[in-house]
Amino acid sequence: MNELTLLGGLGAAAALALLPAAQQRLALSRAKHRSLAGHSKLARRVARGLPYYGFGPERFFDSDGAPAEVAARREAALARLAALFAQRHPRTLAATEAAREGIADLQFTGRYRVPFQYSRLLRERLPVGAFVQATRGVQVQDLDGHWFYDLAGSYGVNLFGQDFYKSCIAEGSARVQALGPVLGSYHPAVLDNVRALRALSGMDEVSFHMSGTEAVMQAVRLARYHTRRKYLVRFCGAYHGWWDDVQPGVGNPVGASHTYTLRDMDERALRVLARRRDIACVLVNPLQALHPNANAPSDAGLLAGRPAPAFDRAAYTDWLRRLREVCSARGIVLILDEVFLGFRLAPGGAQQYFGVRADLVVYGKTLGGGLPVGVVCGPHRLMQRWREDRPADVCLARGTFNAHPYVMGAMQVFLERLATPGVQALYEGLDATWGARAARLNALLEQAGVPVRVGAMSTVWAVGYTQASRYHWMLQYYLRAEGLALSWVGTGRLIFSLDHGEQDFEEVARRFVAACRAMQADGWWWQSQGLTQASIRRSILRELLRR
Repeated sequence: MNELTLLGGLGAAAALALLPAAQQRLALSRAKHRSLAGHSKLARRVARGLPYYGFGPERFFDSDGAPAEVAARREAALARLAALFAQRHPRTLAATEAAREGIADLQFTGRYRVPFQYSRLLRERLPVGAFVQATRGVQVQDLDGHWFYDLAGSYGVNLFGQDFYKSCIAEGSARVQALGPVLGSYHPAVLDNVRALRALSGMDEVSFHMSGTEAVMQAVRLARYHTRRKYLVRFCGAYHGWWDDVQPGVGNPVGASHTYTLRDMDERALRVLARRRDIACVLVNPLQALHPNANAPSDAGLLAGRPAPAFDRAAYTDWLRRLREVCSARGIVLILDEVFLGFRLAPGGAQQYFGVRADLVVYGKTLGGGLPVGVVCGPHRLMQRWREDRPADVCLARGTFNAHPYVMGAMQVFLERLATPGVQALYEGLDATWGARAARLNALLEQAGVPVRVGAMSTVWAVGYTQASRYHWMLQYYLRAEGLALSWVGTGRLIFSLDHGEQDFEEVARRFVAACRAMQADGWWWQSQGLTQASIRRSILRELLRR
């Protein structure tokens, strides 16, 4: 009896000892977003098991149950678009086809421009070009001499206009030409760049890298080194580059073993941060304020539709301030990843715009004046890569092309111009200007009776839809036919430069509405009473199960 009592007591003690760990684990689970984007391991399993199937001509045009007359109208419309592109852009299409065999990136982007069920037939019947040869103002020119209004924004690089960056590169290259591509030593331009970056970031020290992904890697490594903790926290849907620990879900062959993906703008995430002792850093990409807890929108993911995003500056500012408080209290390094947005929201970046100071801030894209760059800025206590009392305990990070003279020259010109009154004036009333433009386009779209709306975070926009459809992704081709250039993700992200004047925007809006009207007239937005997002998802699930 005494032995049983003893065993029972030991069992109870063991259960009590394990209780805190179980509670922490439960809190962590609750802080993860319920979608697949919030559960990276599950997302990878689902992705590995997803079977391929593609629609041939017999299903491509009526996969939503449209009647034969509508399907025929759609097929004729696709043929017209194909003929138009072939007639307008023969050299551009020929160059793209010739390059595809040898460029793996082009093969990938071409395949995932639309949902995979439609991709094969669309690539065969409606190819699009990937080459451009010139820019002027807010336009880019293809190899056939046709000009497009640029809504791709060079993935965020193009903030002040193509002409601005062409001159930054030209002037910066001239400044360093006498030195050439000497590596290891520094060109004097580095001195000016460090002074300017310290002032902009409010930090003590700077570390140069060759890409935003590389700079984020260094920031995380420094945080782990100085806190002696392993885990990083990222928020659901956020993108911080393609390396393992910050891209733990679909697309990563090995996953991430020291990453927590938590809900953005959620009290449960703050509770996890406040209670755990293994978190080295929290990564924040302020672009997520446009679409919290969702992956970067892409036409390839338009299975049924998506609403236009709604940016709430006040709510996101409050979230960042509360996040700052808990990180400070727990000794967690708060890293602000400004690689994409850079200085798009304010001359001092997202720190100035949201009024929140990070522990480390990472820049890239536009900062290089048009050339590739990544930068980490931080206080000495976090930027130091060695321990005074342990000479062999160091944090290595170096790159052959870090502080490349030509990059430093272009950056020097960029930072000089960023400080000029003319460029500073571009930020005056920026939110009001672009908010009014988004509202104006939405009013035009509503008047046209088309199921399309836009959401804006300053000059970064995303397109949403007011009705369910399996064919929203077709809009990118109609926009191209109207002379609007998008990136390969399609309508999920439109990136304007600040040199879009009123006349430029009015022309973009006119063409945008014309594209929507044409797509509607061609039957792609046909509706039946039973066609809803839920019914479309059930239909796709049935297709998957049959395979």
